[in-house]
Amino acid sequence: MSSPIDPRYPIGKYLAKESYSPSEVTSFIERIRTVPQRLELALQGLSATQLDSPYRDGGWTVGQVVHHVADSHMNAYIRVKWTLTEDTPVIKPYDEKGWAETTEMSADPALSLALVKALHAKWVVLLAGLTEADMNRDFFHPATKKNVRLAQVIGMYAWHGDHHIGHITALRERMNW
Repeated sequence: MSSPIDPRYPIGKYLAKESYSPSEVTSFIERIRTVPQRLELALQGLSATQLDSPYRDGGWTVGQVVHHVADSHMNAYIRVKWTLTEDTPVIKPYDEKGWAETTEMSADPALSLALVKALHAKWVVLLAGLTEADMNRDFFHPATKKNVRLAQVIGMYAWHGDHHIGHITALRERMNW
């Protein structure tokens, strides 16, 4: 008998590898490229009440998830830019939970979906142009006290988009929406 899926991790927890092949990175970039379309599809036809429903007990609402994806991926884009233009920059962590409670998080998630579409269009152009040397550039994350290479960031954010889309699609399945 299989164990029930943890609603916090509908696609499983992120498991980072030390390094990634060029074909793996290309696959990650493709997943990042398709996040906006897959997110839009996951939201299609949801009512305001459904958008205001938490994806799990104690979790963010569907709308907050969409706004979080925009916020998180903006931070990731900026971290990539810092890493390409500075030598091992120290990035600024942010309080995800605090950001999820700022006033614009109650706005129509279509606002953040539009941002995700524009951001990902630009981000994918940047990512697709990275060289192997670029992929090995890194930043220092003061919260984890670790250096993170760009190839690892790309893998993490491919998972991150899938993860949050999974929150929405798993809720839709559970609720028969």
